[in-house]
Amino acid sequence: MNFTPDAPNQVWTSDITYLWADEGWLPPAIVPDLFNREVVGWSLKPRTTADIVTDALTMAWFRRKPAAGLIHHSDRGSQYASHVYRAKLKAYGMVCSMSRKGNCWDNAPTESWFNSFKNEWVHGHAFRNT
Repeated sequence: MNFTPDAPNQVWTSDITYLWADEGWLPPAIVPDLFNREVVGWSLKPRTTADIVTDALTMAWFRRKPAAGLIHHSDRGSQYASHVYRAKLKAYGMVCSMSRKGNCWDNAPTESWFNSFKNEWVHGHAFRNT
């Protein structure tokens, strides 16, 4: 996997994390562009069904409108393996890339983004789900 593309809209990644809120866990999904680590799409939902990642991808596509051939990398979670998500990737002309089985390093840039986000913006703050 190329972690350092030469230009924007060549390689995007995606992942979900969990933030603690007053009423329980709140999962955000993000789509960062690996060129500059900018988050180009995101979604917050009460559950981690396929629509959370599909909505984040849709936002990213509408904001950037990348050319066909963009590599979209994710882990092998059920949301990313779903028919609806894979159909959306195909409709947008994106190349689906998934982590190798048992290899958590493939999604390291997105995990690193979440780590920075949690340490710099989330740690010590209380959030409400409503």
